[in-house]
Amino acid sequence: MIEQYVWDLHEVDETQVAVVGGKGAHLGGLSRIEGIRVPAGFCVTTDAFRRIMAEAPSIDDRLAQLSRLNPDDREAIRTLSAQIRRAIEGIAIPGDLAAAITRALARLGEHTAYAVRSSATAEDLPTASFAGQQDTYLNVVGPTAILQHVSRCWASLFTERAVTYRQRNGIDHRTVHMAVVVQQMVFPHAAGILFTADPVTGNRKVATVDAGFGLGEALVSGLVNPDVFTVRDGEVVSKAIAAKERAVQALSAGGTQEVAIDAQRQEQPALTDAQVVQLVQLGRRIEAYFGRPQDIEWCLVDDGFRIVQSRPITTLFPIPDIGDQENHVYLSVGHQQMMTDPMKPLGISMWQLTAMAPMHEAGGRLFVDATRALASPAGRAGFLDLVGRGDPLVRDALETVLDRDGFVPSLPDAGPGRRSAGAPAPIETDPAVVTKLIERSQASIAALERDIRAKTGPALFDFLLEAFEEHKRVLSDPLSMQAIMAGMEATWWLNDKLQEWLGEKNAADTLTLSAPDNITSEMGLALLDVADVIRPHPELVAFLQNVDVGDEGFLDGMAKLAGGAEARDAIEAYLDRYGMRCVGEIDITRPRWRERPTTLVPVILDNVRNFEPGAAERRFEQGQQKAQEKEQEVLSRLRAQPDGDRKADEAKRMIDRVRTFIGYREYPKYGIISRYFVYKRALLEEAERLVRANVLPEKEDVFYLTFQEFHDAVRSHQVDDQLIRQRREAFRSYHALTPPRVLTSDGEALTGAYRRDDVPAGALTGLPVSAGTIEGRARVILDMAEADLEAGDILVTPFTDPSWSPLFVGIAGLVTEVGGLMTHGAVIAREYGLPAVVGVEQATRLIRDGQRIRVHGTDGYVEILP
Repeated sequence: MIEQYVWDLHEVDETQVAVVGGKGAHLGGLSRIEGIRVPAGFCVTTDAFRRIMAEAPSIDDRLAQLSRLNPDDREAIRTLSAQIRRAIEGIAIPGDLAAAITRALARLGEHTAYAVRSSATAEDLPTASFAGQQDTYLNVVGPTAILQHVSRCWASLFTERAVTYRQRNGIDHRTVHMAVVVQQMVFPHAAGILFTADPVTGNRKVATVDAGFGLGEALVSGLVNPDVFTVRDGEVVSKAIAAKERAVQALSAGGTQEVAIDAQRQEQPALTDAQVVQLVQLGRRIEAYFGRPQDIEWCLVDDGFRIVQSRPITTLFPIPDIGDQENHVYLSVGHQQMMTDPMKPLGISMWQLTAMAPMHEAGGRLFVDATRALASPAGRAGFLDLVGRGDPLVRDALETVLDRDGFVPSLPDAGPGRRSAGAPAPIETDPAVVTKLIERSQASIAALERDIRAKTGPALFDFLLEAFEEHKRVLSDPLSMQAIMAGMEATWWLNDKLQEWLGEKNAADTLTLSAPDNITSEMGLALLDVADVIRPHPELVAFLQNVDVGDEGFLDGMAKLAGGAEARDAIEAYLDRYGMRCVGEIDITRPRWRERPTTLVPVILDNVRNFEPGAAERRFEQGQQKAQEKEQEVLSRLRAQPDGDRKADEAKRMIDRVRTFIGYREYPKYGIISRYFVYKRALLEEAERLVRANVLPEKEDVFYLTFQEFHDAVRSHQVDDQLIRQRREAFRSYHALTPPRVLTSDGEALTGAYRRDDVPAGALTGLPVSAGTIEGRARVILDMAEADLEAGDILVTPFTDPSWSPLFVGIAGLVTEVGGLMTHGAVIAREYGLPAVVGVEQATRLIRDGQRIRVHGTDGYVEILP
């Protein structure tokens, strides 16, 4: 039917994106909301676009070529996209399609001026707004001009910015189609944008209105600064009135022009407070209809507001769904675990089932509810002290929330907080305690491996639920908790007291060098021993240099070369002890080193190139020697002071305590990840059975199911394919979100601030976690598998969980965006004596790969050198 190419706006709604694109679908939905006035119009459907594209078969070849381009190849994208646009604009609109459009114009009556607007199927989506990526034409007059601008809108699907946006978001150009919205033009006194949530803080209870005179194009194009109004609880709580010297107005013959605003009007508000409040009320109605915060374009004409577009605000971090209306304050688990990437649903549910505290999901990340810990004065003080020692940015963010009267409820005392630094955990300083704890953990894992072997089908899931209880019992072992706290509190005591008595910052950093029983630092040194086996054989080194990332059978290939059997055995032995680890290891769905051993190849090659034989033993012994010398120096200086014998005796007890227990700080995580790998192998065997039974196309599809959904699938042999597709798409979109350290139930994301005045101008502020100062070349590395380090390099990366420690043996310093005093990267940096600054906001963006930088690990800042 001819009429399938044109639908009136009132015939469509937000479910018909595939037919009328995102903008058309949302306008159709808006037109159905009571009290919302949308200018009349129609949509030229995606069927019309597909028909036009079929008129030029050569476009398919260009699209295929475009899809193969790197998003950073701007020149090639610019050239090829321009060719595609010219080809589309050169296609004559078939007569029947042109007739359908002109008939729709006639149905709208005497109105002669229209807005012609692009409406792509990958636009105004919950996960990708594509705001401003395609073209809109205002005040188009006459059928001939409208047909011409419809063609231009089709072509604008391939603007350089739209092509690059799709490539960066992983969207295939050939799957996106363009509809066109033609609407009656309105000629407003004022226009602008309404955000029903604060786009900067994320607060869902705060709305912001940007307003200017004339058409909204002046604001969108940046021609003028808008008036900005902030509204909360039905009141304008702040406003900034700009000097609006210019405006964009429609011309009677078509098109628009810039005009000057009369001097006496320039600083008048474009809207009254009453109009702003009325507009926000309309926005709340729209938000309720679509079910999420909206970015709304509006116009004010004589008789009220017209809404000309509404799209979801895609940059807001989601809020955990607790199911109540109380105020909550959430802390990011990822910042504590040094893994802020999104997790897949199975990984999230497994962590929830094995964690010691309830955890809530939002944006593919996990959060803990800290409200109760903050609600009583005594509990709050201890809690803030604990988190502040770990990450002062978290403390600052929490104090910002607490400063707001009434947000955190007042509850009875939640109990004592962390002991003061002068009262360490009651535990005997005896290495045998750590030995016993490690043996307990190993015995528990061995029992798990033995007992799980015979479990399959639903019985496996029942067994795992019991295993999770044993998992939590091991984690909550009182002796283990005492050992962890003893090491941490002894560290705090030493840093506090030695700064007070000797004026020395972070003295414990040297005193903890090469502490015994640190499984994570041992892991890095052990890979140096692997390099020692390979280094004498140039043929082996050349072989490894040519190993592809996906070649997981390379170990067998090594065995055929001179020295290869010994090298393979060395790597296999390393994997037997550490193969359960990987980057982002708290997500059980991430590939482990045992599953993808090629991840280690670049690090092994760096070790071969940068170190001499026996480096592991030498480094450990050098660390021990430095720690012993530091101990003697500190004790000698203390004894020379008044009351020095007492101070020295106290310091000696704490040094013994920290060296006994600080290494154990890393072991519980090793135990967790060891158990996780046992769980994972059993679960993947079940996934393979589902694949063989044609329930799933690929075993990794189970990663997009929760543990309970996986259990149900094994029982029923049924899986919701659409749910898996939706989860996969959602997971992809979560990568674009930056999780906040602190998040409130209002949606406000808080990152905290250091509030320091002792940092040089231009330096990047962070948290000092490992003393010393070092200059070197910055290596900005986002993927451990792409490491290519030289001696003296400084690693700059978003976060470092334990799996990054093999890189630490080859670097001179460390800078991360996430971390605290007792997170894994900080602990290992101190173990290896690396100057380190963590919690440096946007370090990987502000520091360019290859720049020379100076890391002040004692004072907590980074200088970018000329």
